[in-house]
Amino acid sequence: MNHAILTANLWTMGLNLLYAVVAMLIGLMALKFLDRWVFPEINFISEIKRGNIAAAIFAGMSLLFLALVLSSAVR
Repeated sequence: MNHAILTANLWTMGLNLLYAVVAMLIGLMALKFLDRWVFPEINFISEIKRGNIAAAIFAGMSLLFLALVLSSAVR
């Protein structure tokens, strides 16, 4: 294999990994912001344990959004 091609591929994979880590941290900070500042009186974990389906749907959609952001880093 050509050394230049291998170096370019490794460089691209490293940048994609860095982007994925940064995107994950930004996504987690956004989830924390949403949890603490937008809905401070709602504890989503306890609401889900009590059987609140709306809280479970909202938390699941937030995690799905985070997964979509992270999946763009792989492409």
